[in-house]
Amino acid sequence: MFRTTKLADFLSANPFLALRRHTLPDEAGLTSTTGSQTVPATESGANGATPTPPRGWSRANRMNLLIWVLIGFLIPAAIVFLLYPNLGRGPSILTVGMELPIKAILAFFMILATWVVSRREKRPLDDYGLPPRQAFGLRFWEGGFWGFAMLSLVLACLLALGYLRIDTVALNGPAVFRYALGWGAVFLAVSFNEELAFRGYWLFAMARRLRFWRAAVILSLIFGMAHVPNHGENVLGIAQVVAIALLFCLTIRRTGTLWFALGFHAAWDWAETFFYGTPDSGMLGVGRFLNTSVHGPDWLTGGSAGPEGSIFALLVVLLCALLIHLRFPKAIYPDHPV
Repeated sequence: MFRTTKLADFLSANPFLALRRHTLPDEAGLTSTTGSQTVPATESGANGATPTPPRGWSRANRMNLLIWVLIGFLIPAAIVFLLYPNLGRGPSILTVGMELPIKAILAFFMILATWVVSRREKRPLDDYGLPPRQAFGLRFWEGGFWGFAMLSLVLACLLALGYLRIDTVALNGPAVFRYALGWGAVFLAVSFNEELAFRGYWLFAMARRLRFWRAAVILSLIFGMAHVPNHGENVLGIAQVVAIALLFCLTIRRTGTLWFALGFHAAWDWAETFFYGTPDSGMLGVGRFLNTSVHGPDWLTGGSAGPEGSIFALLVVLLCALLIHLRFPKAIYPDHPV
């Protein structure tokens, strides 16, 4: 679902916004900090105050934007193209050996770009929803549990209705652990690359000028467009990508960090490709734990897109949004960072 393997996918995002000073609170906090003034973070804005009008772009803002795009998008795109000139022309399969180096390159440069801009702007990484002190902590592992559980729920619906069948266990012995770790590393890199690209620096910058949910909708639509060229995608699959992007934005709004979304994103992909062995945008992973097959109409089974293309995936995302709302009732990430 979240795989943007091909170079065209990688270049499809074209950020054009910059940033100002703002600090996110700790995971458990319920306030947002702007300068020396602390105000409650609410769904409608900061303490009911009149929204601050958008400010113009300074030369420093534009330079930081260009540096972020150069480091986070253009340099890794050139490296991937030079190392893998025939990427996307081969068979529709995924392998750890091919995916891991590519995804690691993309993730490294996106993290580097975010860090460089944070230094130039004299901001902590907390401003982009990535507080280092919370790295791989409670929020990350909770998100991982939710991601695995939600993908499992989609497949449970298909299994209960007779549209999905678990055929065989494909791996045993040490191979299970080897591929589990390999695919885990792949999808951790995927989640870092895509979450930082679409819901880190860019989301913060757009929320400053458009407010949080307007920015979230725009970036979620762009995220969906970035998946259109993937092998085997269909209309429901793209709709589900947009819906789950909005879900990730909701988790950021309610937890104040990207760590929950990072865990959810990685676990969903890991469960889909490795654990259950289902297609991911029409591509099967080599070294999957289970062999599964589907029978029935594409709008129910997902067809070539895999379970993310099923109507059940959209329903599960809606259910998950309700549960997230109940689990995290207060907004932490500011509606209009300044």
